Amino acid sequence: MSLSMRQTVSAMDKGKRARVELETVKRRRKRSKTAGTEDDVSSSPSSYHTFPDPARVVQLRSELLRWYDQEKRELPWRTLAETELDVNIRTYGVWVSEIMLQQTQVATVIDYYVSWMKRWPTVQDLAAAKLEEVNQMWAGLGYYSRGKRLHEGAQKVVTELKGHLPRTVDGLLKQLPGVGRYTAAAIGSIALGQVTGAVDGNVIRVLCRLRAIGADSTSPAVTEALWTLANTLVDEERPGDFNQAMMELGARVCTPKSPLCSQCPIQPHCHSYSRVHLKQEQTSKKLLGKLSRKASVLPDIEDCTSGGTCQLCSLEPWNEELGIHNFPRKPAKKPPRVERTLTCVVVRQGVEGEEEYLLTQRPNKGLLAGLWEFPSLLLEGENPRASQKRTLCAELRRMLGTQLTENLFQYVGEVVHIFSHIHQTYVVHSVRLEDGDSQTQTENAQWLNRSALQEAAVSTGVKKIFKLYDSMDTRNAEWKEAEKPLCQKGVKKSQERSSTRRQQQTAVPQLLLQGSEGGAVSLESLWTSWCFQANSLGMNDGPH
Repeated sequence: MSLSMRQTVSAMDKGKRARVELETVKRRRKRSKTAGTEDDVSSSPSSYHTFPDPARVVQLRSELLRWYDQEKRELPWRTLAETELDVNIRTYGVWVSEIMLQQTQVATVIDYYVSWMKRWPTVQDLAAAKLEEVNQMWAGLGYYSRGKRLHEGAQKVVTELKGHLPRTVDGLLKQLPGVGRYTAAAIGSIALGQVTGAVDGNVIRVLCRLRAIGADSTSPAVTEALWTLANTLVDEERPGDFNQAMMELGARVCTPKSPLCSQCPIQPHCHSYSRVHLKQEQTSKKLLGKLSRKASVLPDIEDCTSGGTCQLCSLEPWNEELGIHNFPRKPAKKPPRVERTLTCVVVRQGVEGEEEYLLTQRPNKGLLAGLWEFPSLLLEGENPRASQKRTLCAELRRMLGTQLTENLFQYVGEVVHIFSHIHQTYVVHSVRLEDGDSQTQTENAQWLNRSALQEAAVSTGVKKIFKLYDSMDTRNAEWKEAEKPLCQKGVKKSQERSSTRRQQQTAVPQLLLQGSEGGAVSLESLWTSWCFQANSLGMNDGPH
């Protein structure tokens, strides 16, 4: 058998063994779930996935907090939590920050947070605000229902809790709308000193790598195991700092794509790093021909100590190419829903000469609830541009109660905006109305000038649409401006041509006169003389 054939057979055998091992693990887990009781399934995980040694826990806390004290970012909500003596204001400030930070990067939140706290420094100030003002302040931050729930929560605190925010994690969880398990734990530990762990996306990644938890990180078994780990590790004297240190570590060192393991302060406690490091050492020794039979081998994480029935181990074989990225494992995301929305920028001349734009308000529930947008309609199926104009024309006739024609509408372009679950494409048109066509006939519609539109409670998608329209409008103005000198230049050239023509028309008599002054000349010599002078004048057509 040739070398290439032996390598092919070997590869097939390895693949077959991997499939057999995977099926064996699945059958073991299935038998465990079928034969065992509910208590068996929820029993404590293997010590491999926990921290059974209290001394190691103390060491990890110390190392992590030392790193945090030296490396933490100075953030406005952290400063408030550390310096604000009023427990109600401190709790309110941390609550606002935690809601803003949900699904949103720190760098984006900072300016919004500072502006928010400057405008509404207490829960009473927020409760007295109008929802429209809250939406306006939140515009551009995304996930707009968060701002609405903050507002509702502030009003509840003022009207039902006598202005005092809950003082326990349980109270925060039960009494504030939009506050879940993580948010309650974060507020409780940071603002109130409650001794509780807090598990967000960053902490999930850190803990899964620390303890080689390879099962689906969204499963109930893994979720409970992670919360147990977090509650085991949290420092009793500095719970808020410890939880923020775990988050900081996940955000800056133990990152999703490019973890900086060499800079990790708790690297010695990390099973994932140990496994990757061991594999690298074994590979190096093999290449050098120095691998001994007694080389230490890390226990196989697929089997752990539970014989293939562990609820925290991955069903998938270890992928050496992924390395530390084997953890955590997440289920495949559903592809976003694809939508196309027909949108029209409707413009009129305002009373003071400024251009004004028509906006309509979205329903109070659902996507972008309560925000303002340009008149829009969801497109279904294929819609040629002519059909789009007819649809918009009919909708604006209904809204404005006036007769419009399709030839008034101008295609602007398309804007793509990605929501968490929707891939949205706005197909943008524009129309400019005469004064008599601009009175709205529907509720929840308003005309705003440019400055008011820029300050209004609108989504990022609307801002993108307006930017596209603005660029087209600017181009049109530039083209018109560019046409003026071209027209002026054309007029000048026309005048020059007329002048030249008049010179040509008088050239022949002048030549004849010059010839006659010298006496009688032949027709041939006269023609030659005329051609010579005509060429010097740039005349190519001969005498007229």
